[in-house]
Amino acid sequence: MIDDPPLIKLNSNPPRPTDAQIGALQGAPSGFVVDAMDGGGALDYRIKPVDPERSSFCGVAVTCHAGPADNLAVLAALPQTGPDSVIIAGTNAFMDTAVVGDLVLQMARNRGAVGFVTDGAVRDTPGIIGVGLPCFAAGVTPNSPAKNGPGTVNLPVTLGGVHVEAGDIIVADVDGVVVVPFRLIDQVIRRLEDVKAKEAEMLAAVEAGLGVPGHIEELYASGRVVESE
Repeated sequence: MIDDPPLIKLNSNPPRPTDAQIGALQGAPSGFVVDAMDGGGALDYRIKPVDPERSSFCGVAVTCHAGPADNLAVLAALPQTGPDSVIIAGTNAFMDTAVVGDLVLQMARNRGAVGFVTDGAVRDTPGIIGVGLPCFAAGVTPNSPAKNGPGTVNLPVTLGGVHVEAGDIIVADVDGVVVVPFRLIDQVIRRLEDVKAKEAEMLAAVEAGLGVPGHIEELYASGRVVESE
């Protein structure tokens, strides 16, 4: 290249869900949200809460791609962070250095963020717990990153096997992190009501003594179950 590449590529005007849309998914169990999306949408199981006691949140994705051993893009995402934001930091699953520690997470919380998610590592575990911002990461290491770039902010990223775009709704709890694509938010909200109703119905049946689901009883009665010799 003749000219140096930009340090940060930025989309300063991503779509944003309405407060009503965010509220409709607030507090929904991650498993219910997954069921409302036909069984998918959760990040890789290795991305876990640093503090399981403080792992639940629902907010809007502010995406950044920092790449390995660098966190300039995470810092550049802070001006784009506001109330109900969830910083989603892609690192290409790099684990040799942390992408953030407690100080950056405190900055994010000061900006109004409700969560932080990365496919990389973090550090300063006691401090992160003290900050109180729910943080999901694939690991922990005390090694520190550089701040060189290049990186992206509010452009699409892929982490934990899931494509994430700025403006998607992120729902998390102790079971994991689920991405609700912006274009599917209203559909997921509608389906979520049906999921809640069916779960309540099944819970009532189980608490009343149900031991075998009806469709399994039908399977046994169908002649499609045979003894193996």
